Amino acid sequence: MLQVKIKNKKQSGLDNFLNTYLSSLNSSITKMDKKKIYQAANLIEGVIKKNKTIYVCGNGGSAAIANHFICDYFKVLCMQTNLKAKVKSLCSDFELISAISNDISYDDIFLYQAERLLSSGDLLILISSSGNSNNLKKVLQYANQKKIKSIGFSGFKGGYLKKFSTVPVFSNISNYGISEDINHILMHLIMQYIKLKNIKSNNKNPLL
Repeated sequence: MLQVKIKNKKQSGLDNFLNTYLSSLNSSITKMDKKKIYQAANLIEGVIKKNKTIYVCGNGGSAAIANHFICDYFKVLCMQTNLKAKVKSLCSDFELISAISNDISYDDIFLYQAERLLSSGDLLILISSSGNSNNLKKVLQYANQKKIKSIGFSGFKGGYLKKFSTVPVFSNISNYGISEDINHILMHLIMQYIKLKNIKSNNKNPLL
């Protein structure tokens, strides 16, 4: 009987935490500025239709989200539409990133690539929970100097990305996990929204 009681207490604790976590996630998304999400979607769609390139970057979990952009925008978006997105993650070339970090500075891993890759009409997408990573600041400064538009996905207080991105998409949540969850959800949400806008009329399952 004692073992059952302990298990139930553990289950009750998990249920409470799960409900709190999901409630915080839902509340944070609901309170976001929907106009900014819409602007971000339109900007991404416009860059794709102009056959320009989208560059994505972030650190840690945000780097994983940046790399996931490639799967959805490069592959999934073209399915059932005529869109052919050109997307590159500045986080994906480990050999180059480690070389820049070791020989120059980790703060320059995105800037060093951007100076050689970004051109007029391209788009820079930055992902960060704090919005204040030095390497993101430096590449965003460069993009602004070159008048290249940017979208900054951030949480916490928004930081530098909220202040200086062309389109700041900000979730006011001081939890790294939930902040990353939201940025990941927004990646999928915006891609599927663009896909729905451009879906071929004979397709019955646009979200597959």
